[in-house]
Amino acid sequence: MITVLSLGGSIVAPERPDPEFLRAFAALVREHLAEDPQRRFILVVGGGGPARLWQKAYRDCLDGAESGSDEAQDWIGVMATRLNAQLVKAVFGELCPQEVVTDPSSVGLFMGRVLVAAGWKPGFSTDYDAVLLARKFGAERLLNLSNIAKVYTGDPRTDPAATPIDAISWKDFRAIVGEEWTPGKNLPFDPVASRLAAELRLEVVCAAGRDLDNLRAILSGRSFLGTVIGPD
Repeated sequence: MITVLSLGGSIVAPERPDPEFLRAFAALVREHLAEDPQRRFILVVGGGGPARLWQKAYRDCLDGAESGSDEAQDWIGVMATRLNAQLVKAVFGELCPQEVVTDPSSVGLFMGRVLVAAGWKPGFSTDYDAVLLARKFGAERLLNLSNIAKVYTGDPRTDPAATPIDAISWKDFRAIVGEEWTPGKNLPFDPVASRLAAELRLEVVCAAGRDLDNLRAILSGRSFLGTVIGPD
């Protein structure tokens, strides 16, 4: 059994790397691996605070003369994901013998118990990479762990009428997030990834990554707090 986790950079490195969280998260993964010798995890790591900080530095270097290139900002974000992913790989040690995956379209065999992946190229976030890896290795469900507990009908920071959602179809979810990818935009799940996930009829669970008790419940098949996005 392979479980794919899109591990948001906002929980790995909200402003800087969070060793306390990484220790606890790794312990939880190791616990589930020990319980089931057939279980394996694919962890796709986002850019988080370092990506936003370096992207802002790039924009600030332009002195307001122009908004900056989306491609340049995307590449900066990609490199931040790779630094975070290298840290996560190191934390798992012998369980993750393969190099960090940076091109999910050409990954070969999965040889260890944990496989770590990072950003690939401009045009989408690591959520899309996670969907590609779910397709490659036959996963029917993907866990999207970020700093939000549930998907809302709108942005609760700006829309007082926004309400949390327990379950939603891909059609309705895509109506919320739109079709276009913008570097650094804070969305529950990348629009480009959403389009492919809908085509694959993949189920995605969005949940708060720092709530490890809740994550344990998801991995154990118990009731949990989160939003399930599924086929129409």
